[in-house]
Amino acid sequence: MSDATPAAGQAAPEQPDYDALTRDIAEVPAVEVIVTVAVNLMSAAAVKLGLTEEGEEHKDLDEARKLIHSLAGLMDASATEISSFHASPLRDGLKSLQLAFREASVVKDQPGQGPGEKYTGPIYG
Repeated sequence: MSDATPAAGQAAPEQPDYDALTRDIAEVPAVEVIVTVAVNLMSAAAVKLGLTEEGEEHKDLDEARKLIHSLAGLMDASATEISSFHASPLRDGLKSLQLAFREASVVKDQPGQGPGEKYTGPIYG
């Protein structure tokens, strides 16, 4: 008997209604998509910086650098497309990640050479 087949006397597991769980992408405003992508990049960068409970287990500064740089590029490119209501906390989060990267790095980047600083300008800390 396979794992997918319920045992005798057991009901089959209920399948989720995927149509009810998803929205048509055409209905999602661009600002929401941009902010969601930015938050995902921020979260991934925080994990790669070792800022989660697992800390060192997932720390990878090379990966964090790429994610932070991508986040900075997205923020730079979308600055005129999203309101300051959305952009301001994202910029604060980006700066915090850049400072955390600088602090976590054994070999310090020169100001203006850290991840994303091409877009944000030098981060000192």
